[in-house]
Amino acid sequence: MKKKILFSLIICLIFFAGNAQTASVEKSTYGIQTGLLGIWIHNEMRLTNQIALRTELGMNAGIFGGDFYPQTGFLMTPVITVEPRWYYNLENRQSKSKNISGNSGNFVSLQTSYHPNWFVISNYDNLKTFNLLTIIPTWGIKRNVGEHFTYETAIGIGYGHQFREAYGDLEGVTANLHLRIGYRF
Repeated sequence: MKKKILFSLIICLIFFAGNAQTASVEKSTYGIQTGLLGIWIHNEMRLTNQIALRTELGMNAGIFGGDFYPQTGFLMTPVITVEPRWYYNLENRQSKSKNISGNSGNFVSLQTSYHPNWFVISNYDNLKTFNLLTIIPTWGIKRNVGEHFTYETAIGIGYGHQFREAYGDLEGVTANLHLRIGYRF
């Protein structure tokens, strides 16, 4: 009888200790994502249990046209992004037995991106862009599909500053709206 009680107590302690763990973002996770307008590689590194620092290197794409252009234009330019993300609902998701691996949860972030004028890939010859810095408070969700695939959507409105040496700088309101699918390594 004592062995059964001792065994039951040990099982209960293991169960409660396992459930008492704090939900946390992953120590480090890498991946690649694509969306309608670009492709990006990223790393998310844990700063605290709920905050991860996302760094991203990619190619943003754009489409332009109108009466001024003889044909619709397409361009791709490099972008470097640093984005602290607060995953605010990990505890809630874990308590409902939902997956939080790969930082699967809702987040609020401060997306800071630099678009350098290094090169442009376009169907127009000699197309030039200007250096651009954007700072955009963003809300989003990130979810896993299986073990390695992810999808993510986010929206935000913030500030953009275009560095146009010969023409004078241009600044104003800019938006972040993205829908991405990806693969996590």
